[in-house]
Amino acid sequence: MRPWKRAATQAAGAALVATLFAGCAVGPDYHKPPVDVPVSWKPEQPWRQGEPSDAADKGPWWLRFGDDKLNDLETTALAHSPTLDQAIARLTQARASLAGTEAALYPQVGATTHANRFKISGNRPLTNYAVPNVETVQNDFGLGLTASYEVDLAGRVRRSVEGATATAAQSAADLENTRLLLTTDLATAYFNLRATDIELDVVMRSIGLQRRALQFVTDRHDLGAVSGLDVAQQQALLDNTLTQVDVLNKQRAQYEHAIATLIGTPAPSFSIAADLKPLKRPDLPLGVPSDALERRPDVASAERAMAAANAQIGVATAAFYPSVLLLPNGGFDSASLSNLFNAQSVLWSIGVSATQTIFDGGRIKANVNFARAGYDVSVDSYRKVVLNAMQEAEDGITGVASLDRASAESVTAVASAQRVLDMSIARYEGGASIYLDVITAQQALLNVERQDAQLRGQLLVTSVFLVKALGGDWCGVTPMGAAADARTDCPAPLRQVVGKN
Repeated sequence: MRPWKRAATQAAGAALVATLFAGCAVGPDYHKPPVDVPVSWKPEQPWRQGEPSDAADKGPWWLRFGDDKLNDLETTALAHSPTLDQAIARLTQARASLAGTEAALYPQVGATTHANRFKISGNRPLTNYAVPNVETVQNDFGLGLTASYEVDLAGRVRRSVEGATATAAQSAADLENTRLLLTTDLATAYFNLRATDIELDVVMRSIGLQRRALQFVTDRHDLGAVSGLDVAQQQALLDNTLTQVDVLNKQRAQYEHAIATLIGTPAPSFSIAADLKPLKRPDLPLGVPSDALERRPDVASAERAMAAANAQIGVATAAFYPSVLLLPNGGFDSASLSNLFNAQSVLWSIGVSATQTIFDGGRIKANVNFARAGYDVSVDSYRKVVLNAMQEAEDGITGVASLDRASAESVTAVASAQRVLDMSIARYEGGASIYLDVITAQQALLNVERQDAQLRGQLLVTSVFLVKALGGDWCGVTPMGAAADARTDCPAPLRQVVGKN
């Protein structure tokens, strides 16, 4: 057998053995850890259970509130928010990193070429005493292909790909979570602003009533029918109410500025007109606790982080094993360009390179321990996210139910306070009571009306919080409080509204 054939056979044998060993990957395979999830929430009627599907589109949930202004703001925020653009860029980075990591699964092939004219010194050191040196001037033309391939003996490359895949999936979940947080934060600020508008209207109407009452008391004082104490008491009440206007205007401005920032608009150039239309929460469907784990993007992100951390254990462990490279090369080399592709100009080499760490002072072991500890951290983080998800969903469920009852009771309280005020005015005008009773009734009515506006705003804000806790909207399910045959379809899918992926 010719020498070059023998060398090729030996190299091929070594490559075959290395390939056979490459069938296994060191390090633990990833398994999602179990979590303690209750079988149901603790809802109060009329909650109804939805039908979960992780693959179902979560949709533009804000359309359920039926507010055109909110819809426009959400669309603007999804199109221009720098926070969302950052998350999209991070996802692009993660996918590019995955593509780069997957490239290590394939051979790396390169081409080389050179064209030189050079002179060899006649006075160079001798390589053979029997052969004198000769000064020469000659050409050197070459064309070759180089290749290298890492035999994934211990599965380092495969574990790296697993980790990069999990990281890309985590970035995708982070993007969905950013979308959800952006839209819910915007809706929260918007409904707080609307509730403040209603509360401001209540205060302004109370100021109008108090001014008329002040004029009435002043007229009676001028006629000598009442003392100056009644006038002073009514004036004090009016002055106190006027100070509340500035406080509410400050709160409204802060909500307005927050909305501007969320939609990517400078706060000084943004304004939104007051709107006093009634606030009503939509019907929201509800699933079992395990559904929230399937739907919430922050839970998905934490779970993918565990998978990435687990893969790093395998990458670190692979350093205990030899690193094997296949290095075939070939090409042409000639002193004459016309003879470059002749058979005698062919050159080639084939070989295997292997390296094995013998002593490193415990560096590899330390890296493995570091990776294992990192995985433990990710598991604890995942469980913490799951517990927070359960808490937030339960808080939202009980919060909406409690605020529903409180809001209904508040309507009754407003009507009762109005009757008390009417009776107090009638008794005062008839001389049966002092004016302090009227002032007390006015203040009580103002308080309960403001409370009613605040409760309606809190109910909407808590509904938004529940949407976030459940991971978004539910498409094609029975909403809570609806008839069994009343199924809701999501409007246009979120990605169609956004125009981005």
